[in-house]
Amino acid sequence: MMDQNTPLKRHYSRRRSALGDRQLVTAVPYLWLILFFLIPFLLVFKISLSESVLAVPPYLPIFEWAKEGFLNIHLNIGNYLRLFLDPFYASGLMTSLVIAFVATLVCLVLGYTIAYSITRVPEQWRFIFLLLVILPFWTSFLVRVYAWMGILSKDGLLNQLLLSLGLIQEPKQFLYNNFSVIVGIVYCYLPFMILPIYSVLEKIDEVYLEAAYDLGCSPWRAFWRVTFPLSLPGVLSGVALVFIPALGEFVIPELLGAPDNLMIGRIIWIEFFNNRDWPIASTVAVVMLLMFIVPIMVLQRRQLRKQG
Repeated sequence: MMDQNTPLKRHYSRRRSALGDRQLVTAVPYLWLILFFLIPFLLVFKISLSESVLAVPPYLPIFEWAKEGFLNIHLNIGNYLRLFLDPFYASGLMTSLVIAFVATLVCLVLGYTIAYSITRVPEQWRFIFLLLVILPFWTSFLVRVYAWMGILSKDGLLNQLLLSLGLIQEPKQFLYNNFSVIVGIVYCYLPFMILPIYSVLEKIDEVYLEAAYDLGCSPWRAFWRVTFPLSLPGVLSGVALVFIPALGEFVIPELLGAPDNLMIGRIIWIEFFNNRDWPIASTVAVVMLLMFIVPIMVLQRRQLRKQG
C-alpha cells in the first residue's frame, strides 16, 4: 500500500490544488459576463421578439401556457425586418456609423501623435504629460460637454477668436451639427485612444529601431516598418475603446447635435421613453450590440492566431 505522505503524492496534491485555484480565478470573469452581460442581453433579446401593446409592461409575453398544458411560443421577427426596411432606422444607423468612424479616425491621428510624442520626451516628464491627458476626467462629463456649447456657440470663444483675427466677418454657427458632435466625441474619448497606444509604444525595445537604422532605414521608413506594426495592438484597443461608445453615444448628440439628425442612441431613447415601443427599441439595441461584438471577436481571433 502506497504511503499517503510520499513526495509523489504531495506533488500531485499540490498540482490539483493549483489547478483548482486557477479554475476558480478564470471562473470569475465568466461569472461576471454571465451576470452583467449575458442575462441582460437575453432579456433584451426576448423583448425584441415580442409585440408592442398598450399595457404594463408594453409588450406581449413570448411564452404562454395553454389550457391543455401546451406551451405556446409567439415570436415576432417583424421588428428586425422593420429595422432594415424602414429608412428612419437605416438613416440613423448610417449617421451613427459615419460620425463614429470620422471621430475615431481623428482620435487615432491625434492620439497616436500625442502618445508617440510623450514617449519621445525625457522619462521624468512623461508622468506630467500623462497627467495632463487624464486631468479632464476629474471633471464631470456633462460639464465638459456644456463647456463645448459655450465655446462653439455664436457668441462663444471660437467665434470671438476668429472675429478678432479677421478670419470671419460675422459669427458662424458651429453648434448643433455633425461638426460639433464630432468635436465633442473626439474631446471626450481622446484619452481612451492615447493611453493604450502609449502603453504599447513605451514597451517597444529601441534595439529594433537601431537595427533598422544600421540596415539603412531612414527615420520615417523605420517608423512605418518597425514602430507602427509593433504598436498595432494598442491601436486596435484604442479604436475599439473609441468607436464602440461613439457609435451608441447619446448625451453628446443630444446636447451638441441638430434636433433632426438622429443617431442610434437617441433613437433607442425615443422608442423607449417617448413612443414606449420597447420591442423595436430592444431590436435596435440588439443589432447595435451585435455590431460591437462581431468586430471584437474577429480582432480577438486574429490576435490569438498571431500569438499562437
